Amino acid sequence: MHIAASRRILLNTPDVELWPARLLRARGNRDARVLSRASTVLRRKSDGRYLAAVLPEGIVGLMPRWQAEAGIDDALDLLDAGVMPATQMPAHLLPLDQVEARLDALGLDAEAYAARTGLALVAEPAWLVLAGFDRYRRPLWLEGATARAWQGLRDAAARDDVVLEAVSGYRSHDYQLGIFERKCARGLSLDEILAVNAAPGYSEHHAGSALDISAPGEPAAEPSFERTRAFDWLQRHAGTHGFTMSYPRDNPHGIVYEPWHWRYDPPAD
Repeated sequence: MHIAASRRILLNTPDVELWPARLLRARGNRDARVLSRASTVLRRKSDGRYLAAVLPEGIVGLMPRWQAEAGIDDALDLLDAGVMPATQMPAHLLPLDQVEARLDALGLDAEAYAARTGLALVAEPAWLVLAGFDRYRRPLWLEGATARAWQGLRDAAARDDVVLEAVSGYRSHDYQLGIFERKCARGLSLDEILAVNAAPGYSEHHAGSALDISAPGEPAAEPSFERTRAFDWLQRHAGTHGFTMSYPRDNPHGIVYEPWHWRYDPPAD
């Protein structure tokens, strides 16, 4: 495994992520001791729990019975392969059958939702590239071309004395499903949740090709972003860098106006 590349790439499977250990925070003294020597951490996607870590002497478990975790064999196969993709390579996409099954379990009619909104299920990429950090100092993961385009966009804005802050990038199906499951557990109906949250599997964030953007001192994901210099700059220049505002006013998907949400569309060959 190429060490420099391994520090910049998140390997992704349907159930488990393989994180560069240096980007994770220890959640106790034992974690701290292990992570200080680890190269990679296997992290459960559904709740972020650390399953195991790769040390020079081998794999060390970080929770009981980690070997029996769903999808652990896929993650271990990636470790055994020892191949780290180049950051400029496009990632292949993970299958959608798992999110489809969980939508059924939630009682969400995916076909009806897709017909009503005009949205399609979005697959997750098999790896993502570290594109810096968001405003909360969390690792910002994006697919490779989007990561490079975001860096170019941010640098161009800086040359015009405009600061662009990433609020969020890639989000997994599990992240969005967790929101729905927690709200359902509180007694909210699916219609109530869908009024404020995209259905799991239908967010552009799943593809790693969309960012929520803000400016210093501006609250995240608020319509007031449209009154900032950063938004004015994006309207005038984002298109030349391949970025489009996905949800303008009166968009055909019925999604609320989101001046903060921008998607990268790679130029056609």
